[in-house]
Amino acid sequence: MSSAEGSIFQLEQDEELRIEVDCPKNEVVTVELRTGMAEIFGTEMVPNNQYRFHTGAKIAIFTFQGCTIVVRGKMDIQPYTSKETPMIMYLNAHAALEDMRKAAENDTANQKENGNRGPVVMVVGPSDVGKSTLCRLLANYAVRMGRRPISVDLDVGQGAISVPGSIGAILIERPASIEEGFSQNAPLVYHYGHKTPGHNSPLYNRLVSRMADVVRERLSANKKSEASGVIINTCGWVRGEGYNQIKHTAQAFEVDVIIVLDQERVYNDLVRDMPSFVKVIWLPKSGGVVERSTEQRQIARDQRVKQYFYGPTGNLFPHSFEVRFSELKEKIYKIGAPALPDSCMPLGMKSEDNQTKLVAVQLTTRDLLNHVVSVSFASATEDLIMTNIAGFICITDVNMDEQKVTILSPQPRPLPDTLLLLSDIQYVDSS
Repeated sequence: MSSAEGSIFQLEQDEELRIEVDCPKNEVVTVELRTGMAEIFGTEMVPNNQYRFHTGAKIAIFTFQGCTIVVRGKMDIQPYTSKETPMIMYLNAHAALEDMRKAAENDTANQKENGNRGPVVMVVGPSDVGKSTLCRLLANYAVRMGRRPISVDLDVGQGAISVPGSIGAILIERPASIEEGFSQNAPLVYHYGHKTPGHNSPLYNRLVSRMADVVRERLSANKKSEASGVIINTCGWVRGEGYNQIKHTAQAFEVDVIIVLDQERVYNDLVRDMPSFVKVIWLPKSGGVVERSTEQRQIARDQRVKQYFYGPTGNLFPHSFEVRFSELKEKIYKIGAPALPDSCMPLGMKSEDNQTKLVAVQLTTRDLLNHVVSVSFASATEDLIMTNIAGFICITDVNMDEQKVTILSPQPRPLPDTLLLLSDIQYVDSS
């Protein structure tokens, strides 16, 4: 129903309102809960509060009891309601995970050895089936029950925790903001440098193993988090080498539960290949999931990088300054040398060793312009690959005549006196 104040939707019990925001670039769509109770991806809506969404946002408002929603703004694709939603199945999955957390707490109280770790759950499936959304939902439900899980994002193509081209983990202490997502307070991030895990599989697997080791250390240092467990989001590559990476991730993190979205073939393969103590569950994808084109994925990547520098709502003001080539000399590297056949490798080396080798970057326009660069905590090259990163900068201009580059950075100059890692991810700063 439409009125002068916007479109009004009366949702019944266990019904969902799906909205694809495709308004003009500088306009927003607002959503308001007028009566009843509702949630967006596991975060409860506050009544009479206007939530603002920009073009490209895709949201689903679900209610267990019924509610009234008001939507305002110009949209080419009109919102619609649906009773065909897997939310009850997702809630049941959360309830099963919560039982495992309670059992871990009881084991801790009874001082049982090796029995106090909560569930480590991994969500797998092809691209555009709602893996990130389900991970957010499960994390929100866990936090609302008083838990403190660790969320791990291994999807280097989109970057839910950090920018694309990296893997990350954060401790979830409060429900995600409906407009801005989870609080990005002190995330653990490792540089990968590419937008697909298949570009450098040996490096990707090494970083996943490193991430798993550090997450285990952090769990053992925090009893509340240890009982809460881990929620892992994965890439959408589920065939061939991608499937092998899924098995490697499961082994590295010692997962207890694997949730497979949509793909029954992957589910059956994992049931066959996983140890008997790993529970493999198949769940359907939501009918509201929208497949994205290659162009839409690129736009989403650019938006993630822009959010890092300018904030989710454009409320941050990054710094732009020049740096001389002499300040970057022998400080900026990339991971992976050109591939060579095994017959050309030195005795005892494999082609995989070349893919995890550090290579100094040439200070040229072609190699640097518009590239995102990771600022590592490492100050020695031998520690660079396996050391987490402090943040990111973007090289927005290269002046070969004056031997200078212009850098977009969250903090003012000077750059930290540490090493830098060049990424394949590029971002053109139009702001």
